[in-house]
Amino acid sequence: MADTLTVDVIDPTGKKAGTAELPAEVFDVQTNVPLIHQVVVAQRAAARQGTADTKTRAEVSGGGRKPYKQKGTGRARQGSTRAPQFAGGGVVHGPTPRDYTQRTPKKMKAAALRGALSDRARHGRVHVVTGFGIDGAPSTSSALKVLAGFSERKNVLVVLERGDELTVKSLRNAAQVHLLVADQLNTYDVLISDDIVFTQGALEAFLAGPTTGRSATAVASSAEIAEEDAK
Repeated sequence: MADTLTVDVIDPTGKKAGTAELPAEVFDVQTNVPLIHQVVVAQRAAARQGTADTKTRAEVSGGGRKPYKQKGTGRARQGSTRAPQFAGGGVVHGPTPRDYTQRTPKKMKAAALRGALSDRARHGRVHVVTGFGIDGAPSTSSALKVLAGFSERKNVLVVLERGDELTVKSLRNAAQVHLLVADQLNTYDVLISDDIVFTQGALEAFLAGPTTGRSATAVASSAEIAEEDAK
């Protein structure tokens, strides 16, 4: 594997504004499919509300009186019309409120995310943009025009910096776009997206986070070293 992958950084006009490095430890690792499957299943399970509820025969109102006498009717003996075999009766083994959350270690989540990002990067589906050229007021048409330069596929994941309200307001109603802040990036949203578009600031914020196992100080130090080497 190469030390880093390099992608072009595109400005809002569609011109190259530089390059961005995608560290191999995040964007060029082996994709562990069973691990990704486990993490995605756990993430989807955690999203379940678990609020479905049915009443047992003890919880259904009514049925306190014996419906008919014990003997002499030719029918089976019954003690309540709220037994499960009666319409309006209780439910046997029905759902009750529960927590579907599965425990997933942070290291597993981070490894699965790196694997998913690496798969997208190897297929040329990770892009970086300086911004969406939006000044003053939100503009969905302007933002979508910039996105069209990267991909015309059905599902595009746009990763932003926290606080980039203009871009959020411009793209939040676009049907083909899903928005996430850099620290919200997760395996499931990467997998269901055809292309991933980072703003330059969002990529830096993401690489400074816990997914790489490096602190923001370490990232800054490595950048300074690279600048010194370039000189």
